[in-house]
Amino acid sequence: MIANVLVALVAALHGYFLILEMFLWDKPLGLKTFRNSPDKAEVTKVLAANQGLYNGFLVAGLVWGLLHGNPAFGFQIKVFFLLCVIVAGAYGATTVSTRILIVQALPAVIALVALFLT
Repeated sequence: MIANVLVALVAALHGYFLILEMFLWDKPLGLKTFRNSPDKAEVTKVLAANQGLYNGFLVAGLVWGLLHGNPAFGFQIKVFFLLCVIVAGAYGATTVSTRILIVQALPAVIALVALFLT
């Protein structure tokens, strides 16, 4: 149960990223969160929306794993999508900001460990 709550929290976090990147990128909250200037946000708005869409796919996969009727297959789905989140977080940490490792990858690592401990 705890592992599934952690997976759901990772999904919710990525749902929040989707909203930030697709809809709030050039708004005050998005500018502050991503430390962007209005000019840079305007130029990168389409790229950020694309990135937000990919976060939506991660959410969909994690929710799919949580809701799947076959627990063994649901487990595999959750593991796969948590690994995707971890890889994306590691890549973001090496290419953009180490802060991404804490905000994105670490919660997924914790959820993944919890899954394997159950």
